[in-house]
Amino acid sequence: MHTTTLSRSLGAALALVAAAWCGSALAEMGRLELTAGFHRIEAEVAYTDPDRQQGLMNRRSMAANQGMLFVFPFPARHCMWMKNTLLPLSVAFLDEQGRIINIRDMQPQTENSHCADKDARFALEMNQGWFAQRGLKAGLTLGGIERAPAPR
Repeated sequence: MHTTTLSRSLGAALALVAAAWCGSALAEMGRLELTAGFHRIEAEVAYTDPDRQQGLMNRRSMAANQGMLFVFPFPARHCMWMKNTLLPLSVAFLDEQGRIINIRDMQPQTENSHCADKDARFALEMNQGWFAQRGLKAGLTLGGIERAPAPR
């Protein structure tokens, strides 16, 4: 009886450690380091429908080199809007290789559509002006995009 109780306790403890480790690993999977030239970007990754729908809504601030990468299930002329989004943002639409197609500035709490000029597979939202302040324009390919998770 004592061995069974000990085994159960040990099993429960191992399950808790495994759950904590998996939770930590999953949290890490939610971020991706990208590069734009020599600029480093720490991007949260929205690759599920609920995450893409939530986006950066209701956030009050975002660090200078942080952003959100939206991974779409298929290339299309995707559009973004700013309903319930409190931060002024710039969005770069990217093709399948991570090359910037176009960049649009977006004002907080508006419902205007900001769309890709051509079929895009990704969109990267950063604080408004981030791309312009660094001289980053259409045609630049972002590094690290190949590590983006598959969309769900």
